[in-house]
Amino acid sequence: MISWTVLAGYLAAITLLMITPGPDMMFVLTNATRYGARAGIAAALGVAIGEAVHVAAVIGGLAAALTASPGLFALVRYAGAAYLVLLGVQALRQRSAIAGTEPGVSDTGWPASLQRGLLTNLLNPKMVLFSVAFLPQFVRPAAGDVSLQLLVLGALFVAVQLVVDISIAAAAGRIRRRLSRGRTARWINRLCAGVFIALGLRLAIG
Repeated sequence: MISWTVLAGYLAAITLLMITPGPDMMFVLTNATRYGARAGIAAALGVAIGEAVHVAAVIGGLAAALTASPGLFALVRYAGAAYLVLLGVQALRQRSAIAGTEPGVSDTGWPASLQRGLLTNLLNPKMVLFSVAFLPQFVRPAAGDVSLQLLVLGALFVAVQLVVDISIAAAAGRIRRRLSRGRTARWINRLCAGVFIALGLRLAIG
């Protein structure tokens, strides 16, 4: 099994990665800011499920097949970029989505937020590349079953990601309650829309 030394180094590495702002964190943050803590937590759960799928793909060898096909990789990347830009455009069209709503109650409830978080993560091929490149670095074939080691490492990765993202969603939800009035709400709505579009363009450009 994985040694405690390797495990400690792995936990330190993924904790540092999780507190560094990235597409998934920004997606959770913008959902919590627009729709409240409950929607942000749901988005975090969706992201975590997506990452669990990536881990399963690594264990099953499917991720390696995806990364070996440039055409398929590009297709997934552009699909993810288009999806994020679409979310941003929808946010711009819903100019009053924040003002006048109760925390967690909007056209984007738990199911929709979870689905968006899941799709955002699954349609980000960089997460596939990251999983393929990162997780095996901490696997030691001499320590036992490689698949079991990947499963443990992947489960820890998802758990740490979930803790960090839920904490961010809860904090952003509390701030939202204080800023959900008038002009401030409209500017927050526009800012969140801009973040969605920027994330999409960043993914498309590569």
